[in-house]
Amino acid sequence: MNIDRVGPGTATLRMTVRPDMVNGHDTGHGGFTFTLADSAFAFACNSYNRRTVAAGAEIRFRAPTRVGDELVATAVERCREGRDGTYDVTVTAGETVVATFVGRSREVGGVLWPGGGAED
Repeated sequence: MNIDRVGPGTATLRMTVRPDMVNGHDTGHGGFTFTLADSAFAFACNSYNRRTVAAGAEIRFRAPTRVGDELVATAVERCREGRDGTYDVTVTAGETVVATFVGRSREVGGVLWPGGGAED
């Protein structure tokens, strides 16, 4: 995975599907797509320098992926209230949406980087 960008409540990561990432149907294994989406979610919800973990997530696979596809996961904050947040992640291969993911986050206290701008 490569991190393209992280900003307040957003993140974009990319990953190319390799031969060892396909299943018995010769399509990309959904676990790798989930991992990419979950990682974009993690960077987005931790972008405020507050220790935040996943409270839940779900993914919907929209189209198969294939070896050589470059997957791009874009996470966008839908809402953040108190210690809870909801993030939408869209995973694409070119112009095709291959998965949609919704992650729910929970701040657990503390900061990731001391002096990084958030309060303890």
